[in-house]
Formats: sequence, C-alpha cells, structure tokens
Amino acid sequence: MEHRDIYITEFDLYRLSELLEVGLSFRGNKKESQHLDGLKEELDRAHVVQPKEIPSDVVTMNSRVRLREMSKEEEQMYTLVFPRDADAENGKVSILAPVGTAILGYRVGDIVEWKVPAGTRKLKIEEILYQPEAAGDYHL
Repeated sequence: MEHRDIYITEFDLYRLSELLEVGLSFRGNKKESQHLDGLKEELDRAHVVQPKEIPSDVVTMNSRVRLREMSKEEEQMYTLVFPRDADAENGKVSILAPVGTAILGYRVGDIVEWKVPAGTRKLKIEEILYQPEAAGDYHL
C-alpha cells in the first residue's frame, strides 16, 4: 500500500492525541488496539498545519465527504467524527473506525486503501461536501 502525504490541523492533532492517550492507556481487545495504533501511525506521519492554512480539499475532522468504492463503483457519504458522535445510520463515522482513520488527511482525488479480512478495500475521495476550516468553523 502506497502512503501519500497527509495533512492535519494543529487543532485536530491536539484533540486526536488526547483521544489516543486515553485510548492507549485503556486498551481493550486486539482489534481496538490495532485501530488506535493505526491512527497513531497516521498522525505520526502527517504534515501539521494551522487550521486557516489547511487546503480546502483535505479531509479533516467533521468533514463530510463523498467516497466511491472502487470495486463496486458505489458512492457513500460520511462525516468524520470523534467516537462519541459516531452514528452509522446518519453517516457519521468514527475516526477510530478503519474507514475513518483511512481517510483522515487525504485529498480529493486520492485513492485510500487498507486491509480488511476479505482483502484490500479501496475508496476514492470524490468530493468534500463540507470542511469546517473552509467554512470558517475552526472550533467544532
């Protein structure tokens, strides 16, 4: 799997680091630990920028995105949220879910892939319907 450059705001990094600190100190099962480790790896390699400097085509926390499943040619819409706000019925996916961790920091046009039990899943980021920073919402 090729890793592309990803971007994250300083504010999101701070909040996600706090989430990781708590999560890593209370590790649950092996699957939860893998999700936390995956998020930590993504944050460790991200380019950190000020919220006002993040490009408008980057998926940040609370962004609403339109994704295309490459193998099925199906589109899905998700809002990337913190675990307490996750709501699958309303398309709100947790940053700790595999798809949430996978899309954070990527840009429109990027193809994101990650391993799942059945192989590799690939999603293309088609469009950002809402990004808080682009809308001037810096403290959601």
